[in-house]
Amino acid sequence: MQVTFLAPARSEFREAVTFYNRQRGGLGLEFADEVKRTVERIIQYPEAWSLISERTRRCRVNRFPFGVIYQIRDDVLLIVAVMQLHREPNSWRDRLQESPA
Repeated sequence: MQVTFLAPARSEFREAVTFYNRQRGGLGLEFADEVKRTVERIIQYPEAWSLISERTRRCRVNRFPFGVIYQIRDDVLLIVAVMQLHREPNSWRDRLQESPA
């Protein structure tokens, strides 16, 4: 399965890695590893996590207050957001209107 990040999701991910590295050296790498493991779980069990809209699901990242918001489109895992779950939980919705179907 091909994994594609929307540009805002890629930016969020990078910003979070930078934030955690500033908190403690190496913590950003640990966060990145957890996100990678989350994406691998999604690929293995794409329909295992809760629907948050008609086509969109959220899988929580272990150890960190983040979730990976995603859709399965044919053989593509579209990462819509890598977001901090305590902030604006519906901010990802506008991204789907901008992305190709």
